[in-house]
Amino acid sequence: MALGMVALLLMADVCDPTKLIGPYGLQLYGVTTISGTEKYATSLGRLVFDGHGSIRGISSAMFSGFLLGNPVTGSYEAHTDCSLTWKLQNDSGVWQNFSGTLSPDLTRAQFRQTDPGGPQHGVLQKTADTCTEQNLARRYRYIVAGSTAPMQEGDPPETIAAKGTIDVARSGTFRVDSDCTVQFDLFVLGPDNRLMSMQMRGILVNDGREILVIATDPGTMAAGHFTAESK
Repeated sequence: MALGMVALLLMADVCDPTKLIGPYGLQLYGVTTISGTEKYATSLGRLVFDGHGSIRGISSAMFSGFLLGNPVTGSYEAHTDCSLTWKLQNDSGVWQNFSGTLSPDLTRAQFRQTDPGGPQHGVLQKTADTCTEQNLARRYRYIVAGSTAPMQEGDPPETIAAKGTIDVARSGTFRVDSDCTVQFDLFVLGPDNRLMSMQMRGILVNDGREILVIATDPGTMAAGHFTAESK
């Protein structure tokens, strides 16, 4: 075997599947054609891996402008090459399938939904067993993008693209639940420079230094990422 090939093999990422245990925050967004027509969809969830191939958790999705939330159960396969596949079933019996790649330290994965027409942009990131407001940073930089769908006849669709900073104390709307989910209001400028409020649902990951979020207002399909400026 050539020395170059040996070096490449030694540099390849290696994961220990037995250490994939505990809760992870999940965010998925993108265009889906599962219903037969193109729609923008966002999902947010908390999955708990048991270290033996089983998953349980909760997943919320904004689809066709409405928020749907369900407990989910399923199974997964993790491999030493850091590949990860899993499938989830909600309480209505529907199965969804996913595939991604873990970081070697198992704290993060990039993934996509593998069902035909499923969203392609997914992040899975380690979260804590429990959280309180003490896990929030003082300030976060954020970026949020997506679109709105008309919920009443005559309403125009709008594109959402916002970035900035938010002071947690001054906002006064952050509520952290024990499962590390967080709800708050975010005020951003719309495309016509009109100030608009969005209700956000997120999950604290990376010890509160990051928040994965989706908007939950009817008709609003937007996803975002918050990064702490300081703890």
